[in-house]
Amino acid sequence: MFYMNMCVKEKYSARELERQIDSGYYERFMLSQKPLSPAIEASRRATGNVFLDHYVLEFLDVPDSVSERDVRKSITGNLKDFILEIGNDFTFIGEEHRVQVGKHDYYVDLLFYHRGLSCLAAFELKIGEFKPEYVGKMNLYLEALDREMRKENENPSVGVILCASKDDEVVEFALSRSLSPTMVSEYNLKLIDRKLLQKKLKEYIELAETISDDEYVDTDVFLIGQEKRG
Repeated sequence: MFYMNMCVKEKYSARELERQIDSGYYERFMLSQKPLSPAIEASRRATGNVFLDHYVLEFLDVPDSVSERDVRKSITGNLKDFILEIGNDFTFIGEEHRVQVGKHDYYVDLLFYHRGLSCLAAFELKIGEFKPEYVGKMNLYLEALDREMRKENENPSVGVILCASKDDEVVEFALSRSLSPTMVSEYNLKLIDRKLLQKKLKEYIELAETISDDEYVDTDVFLIGQEKRG
């Protein structure tokens, strides 16, 4: 039912649908909905709940030791596949998009526009583990984008810090005082074992079922498909 609804909304080709199934998109989407700490939940709501906690970028076909520049270049060279992974509502604007603050120039790795959210979306790529200072830099980017590019009818810009790994507790602390709508997501350069994803999802559902009814997360809602993504 989930993939059927995605096909209707996203108009997948047979190849695109096969890729989403192989990458465990359903399991990753479901796991991205599980309750997290207050700061991360607030960021999730502020960004319209359109971003996953984990992205699979196996189509980049780059080694694990690749540089951030090489990852960025490979994404722009495989833009169709990248948009398939992050969502078809994204429209690409440019890479290393320059914003000026005072006498200094800064560069946003990848800049998109999201039709559903009606706002700019800035992606920062990090090949290592998430660091708290990344949030401060993203805050600067988003403020600059809002002042320089945001139109009157558009919503505030949102940010995604895409890292090879992250510690959710560090993310929680880093986002707790942040006023900008920012998500921190992990990426993997190889397909994740679907059996492992299914095991994690089963553990999450079993845990949810043990919570009292007033705290229970209704997993049936997710079967509707992508409606929660925007």
